[in-house]
Amino acid sequence: MNYSQIKTEKRGNIFIITLNRPERLNAWTGQMAAEQADAIQRANDDPDIGAIVMTGEGRGFCAGADISDTFQSRIDGNDRNNDTGGMPRDVDWIELVRSSKPMIAAVNGPAVGIGVTMILPFDVIVAAEEAKFGMVFVKMGIVPELASSHFLVSRMGWGHANEMMLSGRLYPAAEAKEKGLCEYVVKGDKLLDKALEIASSIAENPSRQLRMTKQLISQNACETDMKLAQKREINALKICYVSAEHKEAVDAFLNKRKPDFRKATQSAAE
Repeated sequence: MNYSQIKTEKRGNIFIITLNRPERLNAWTGQMAAEQADAIQRANDDPDIGAIVMTGEGRGFCAGADISDTFQSRIDGNDRNNDTGGMPRDVDWIELVRSSKPMIAAVNGPAVGIGVTMILPFDVIVAAEEAKFGMVFVKMGIVPELASSHFLVSRMGWGHANEMMLSGRLYPAAEAKEKGLCEYVVKGDKLLDKALEIASSIAENPSRQLRMTKQLISQNACETDMKLAQKREINALKICYVSAEHKEAVDAFLNKRKPDFRKATQSAAE
């Protein structure tokens, strides 16, 4: 796929996706969503990539859905994105993100509407000091999407999530961090460095086990049946115990060396 609304870059074992409509503060479109999904899949298929960072070009991260491309076109009877829930129907965004290699959002400026909901399922959110977050759906006469009424509560707690969704106000980065929406706030010129630092520390670990861990978090975070939660973990452990990555970790520990998980994975596949 040729990209017109995002840019991509490989930096070592990190894959960087940059939303690239700076003249519109990277306002979201169905085309952007398709390009994002394609880029994430490319990163997932690349054995040299260990983690993914997503950021925005220019002053904004993502200023929400492009009004003319989404809301007005739907009102006019032309649902050009075949979109009823925040993403085109052929893009299962939550499944893609939660089954993907680890994903870190580097929020460089305003993140509004889908600019917030698209990153709530990410593994880590880092914000620049000048970033702002807004769940403004109610101000547009609509309701939140992309299961954000689940993920926002998981991140912020019941009261903070209610206030953010019902008020529709913009939250400065410092307040967003204080209330649990993001994990880090840094100076703007250090944003990408911090995101890459986190991504690199995660990417050192074996990719298969990282994705298995993400799946367990997705399944068990709200699970009330602890026996079922443990059963899922045990089933995953059975796979891990016979994996090349586990054998490599044990051998590296016993021989006081750094494990090479990618080499172990590639050797097992040959």
